Amino acid sequence: MNTTATQKKLSVTIITKNEEGAIEACLVSVAWADEIVVVDSGSTDRTVEICKSHGAMVHITTKWPGFGPQKNLALSLASHDWVLSLDADERISAELRAEIEDVLKSGVKNTAFRIPRKSSYCGQFIHHSGWWPDYVTRLFPKALGKFSDDIVHEHVMFDGAIKTLKNPILHISYTSLEEVLDKTNRYSSDGATKLVQQGKTASLSSAILHGLWAFLRTYILRLGFLDGRMGFILAVSNAETTYYRYLKLMLLSKKDD
Repeated sequence: MNTTATQKKLSVTIITKNEEGAIEACLVSVAWADEIVVVDSGSTDRTVEICKSHGAMVHITTKWPGFGPQKNLALSLASHDWVLSLDADERISAELRAEIEDVLKSGVKNTAFRIPRKSSYCGQFIHHSGWWPDYVTRLFPKALGKFSDDIVHEHVMFDGAIKTLKNPILHISYTSLEEVLDKTNRYSSDGATKLVQQGKTASLSSAILHGLWAFLRTYILRLGFLDGRMGFILAVSNAETTYYRYLKLMLLSKKDD
């Protein structure tokens, strides 16, 4: 990035594990940033090699405390005043880059920015189903923000105003059904652990009802049927993830008893 006298510098933070298929496109899309910080959770593929080849500062840890704590670790390693937090499967377009650079030049203080996120599912961008515009707060002054300590579904906690940018982050998620099934297992496990930490319990009937509600909410209330067959597949996937989350919670609660 070619900074001016008034433009603040930007650190991009990314957490990774075995992301060799996605990380390079992410890094290329933010090559203009002043610094890229990657926290890697023990990748066994070429993720670390790719990150280093693009000039990223890579911190390797074998621990996995959850998404929130891991993103806070990346945040603590950032050296500049402003931070843009990304996932490995996200991309910044030229239009969004221009918006971000305008923020850095503006001199704005005590303000974070939420950004719409346009996500794909098995190759198709989803325009309904609760996936759009899917605002996420990702750009903020480092000194005023941090991530919640949630193991999954973390969010930025910010002490100040929050404004909205126009152009979306491109989120290339769930590139195959194999990835859908893998994330269904991992996210339902993390979600069950989070519910246990919150003191929640579940039964078989509540797992079934939560799963059914997740399908109806995605496919009917959030107009998933307008996304065609992928909207239906996504609704079923949401239902399965929710069902297994509460089923695992039931089994964890029973184990504790």
